[in-house]
Amino acid sequence: MDTIDSLAVATDNAELVRELLARVADKWTLLVIEALEHGDPVRFSRLQESVGGVSQKMLTKTLRQLERDGLVTRRVHPVIPPHVDYQLTELGRSLGEAVCGIWIWVEANAAAVDKARRAFVG
Repeated sequence: MDTIDSLAVATDNAELVRELLARVADKWTLLVIEALEHGDPVRFSRLQESVGGVSQKMLTKTLRQLERDGLVTRRVHPVIPPHVDYQLTELGRSLGEAVCGIWIWVEANAAAVDKARRAFVG
């Protein structure tokens, strides 16, 4: 059993720990958090441009999950047409800081991983 599994089993919140780790590991979550990291509220359309490649449906789903988990706030402005923007909460900013090391590791080691993948015969 690896360390993460050991930690999850050792806590009373094992299911929540697994769920949150899966959330962070999701394809779009880190990209959305990175796009919101500057602190200012961001409109949905601008967020979709910043993330790149994400469908409207998937971005909506990701934002709803992040909002449900308290990582993002959603603010609807009472204008026509509707104007909605999103912003990281303090909790969301702390997650961004926590995963920064992973992001740096990925950028530093992407070429080595790519080389290993190309050399792999499986």
